Amino acid sequence: MKLLKSFIFAFALALSLGSFSTTVTAAAPIEGINLVLDHVAEAIKAIDAGESNEAVREHVLASLRESKEILGTEMLEKNRLKASRSLKKARTALKKGDTQKAKDLLGEAEKKFADLKKFI
Repeated sequence: MKLLKSFIFAFALALSLGSFSTTVTAAAPIEGINLVLDHVAEAIKAIDAGESNEAVREHVLASLRESKEILGTEMLEKNRLKASRSLKKARTALKKGDTQKAKDLLGEAEKKFADLKKFI
């Protein structure tokens, strides 16, 4: 009887833990990619409009936060990290005041994040 109780308890525990998956509860990867692309496009528009570096950095930081919500396969994760590096480099360029380099890096990041859609 004790063995049966232990088995039922372990089975119930495994069943309850298995029902909550992070990939199921997270937003769909395509939605996350679209959010990141929107923020990157806003950052590029802000640079073109001549807004302050701080305003542009806010868009870059928002896109970095949203990119962390993109969950998927191992290949998607690997390429997401590569795309995020471009955003981080753009943020660093903005800190140094180099808006042209930041704009180029944001364009590169936009292309990389758009390419992530093929890994879904």
